[in-house]
Amino acid sequence: MKDLKHLIWFEDLLQEANNELVRRAKEEGHRALGYTCYFMPEVLLDLPGCFSVRLRAPRSTSPDMATYYMSNRTCMYGRCLLERALEGGFNFLDAQMATETCTVTCRFQEHLQMMDVINNPDFFCEFTDVPFKKNENSIDHYERQLQKHVLDPLRERFGIDTSDEAIIKAIDEHNKLCRIITEIGNYRKQESPVLTGYEFSLIMLVSLTCPKYLIIPKLEEVLEDLRTREADERNPFRVRVVLAGSENDDPDFVKLIEDCGALVVADRHCYGSLPGREEIIIRDGETPLRAIARHYLINNMCARFMEQHIMRERKQYIADLARDYHADGIIIEQMKFCEYWSYERTIDTLIFPRDYGIPVCSIEKEYVNNATGQLRTRFQAFVESIELKRLNREEAQS
Repeated sequence: MKDLKHLIWFEDLLQEANNELVRRAKEEGHRALGYTCYFMPEVLLDLPGCFSVRLRAPRSTSPDMATYYMSNRTCMYGRCLLERALEGGFNFLDAQMATETCTVTCRFQEHLQMMDVINNPDFFCEFTDVPFKKNENSIDHYERQLQKHVLDPLRERFGIDTSDEAIIKAIDEHNKLCRIITEIGNYRKQESPVLTGYEFSLIMLVSLTCPKYLIIPKLEEVLEDLRTREADERNPFRVRVVLAGSENDDPDFVKLIEDCGALVVADRHCYGSLPGREEIIIRDGETPLRAIARHYLINNMCARFMEQHIMRERKQYIADLARDYHADGIIIEQMKFCEYWSYERTIDTLIFPRDYGIPVCSIEKEYVNNATGQLRTRFQAFVESIELKRLNREEAQS
């Protein structure tokens, strides 16, 4: 396939958190607001006058300084973020909008708050408490938390307009982005997709880490390019898989999977679009803030929700993705020492083959992906096992 427009530039943008578009928005007077979790509604951080940056630590090596503060028995994602902060990589941030969700990222953000790590006199850190259930009381609590720990500080410290009109404007821009990403992602459903998982991961990540008003025009050009892109005559992939699991902001991990012959057609992980790029609908009689609280709580598929019926909904959601995207199997990945996803991965490894008949490859990995040889062997074996099952079915039917 011909190269997609802007793809090499997207790769360059993802080489550092303080990328070209972030620097341009800062020069134009916008406030940079960092966050780490889907539970922090990015739409509220994209109000006029500010922009959201979902934090990553690209090109990380060994997080030695962060390990001193956080120990080597905690998730490497949180440690690499702290390491990057200690190196000065997040000094462009004007605020960190934290959520009390994942324990290790919460600790990382506590260090930002208490150690005076960010070299910016305006910097502050706010923590939003997030419920563990999905009901009306939970939405009430979540809405109050977002008002107290997001909107009020932005208005009081930076003079950001947090009126209903401003929030509606941010929702409109967010929904525009969601429509673009969704249409791009739908190309992965085709029998011969004109978009690889690696390419989509780049597109999704720049939408999370770059100012929306600067990246949306580029994504529109990518979408227009896709409409006339033609697939290769010979499909280079042997199987199709859903990639599910915890934090995954490394496009090279997706590329490793695809180099082994498995096309990643759906991204059900913490930095993915499923869920993550659904439009926010304001119901009749609902305030825009209430609509945001309901949307981000009810649509959430995080493993921290542990009620039995919610857990079953998560399994069904991934199984439905496998069907809708014509996937042959599921790769479940979990960051080492991730408490929530360690349980989830173990359960998924049993449930999907038993209850849905879907093959599963279960992977535990580090944020800094050094074990590429071992992973390559696992992925190649998984692809071959799917092909063998396919051959056995064809022989049984003949």
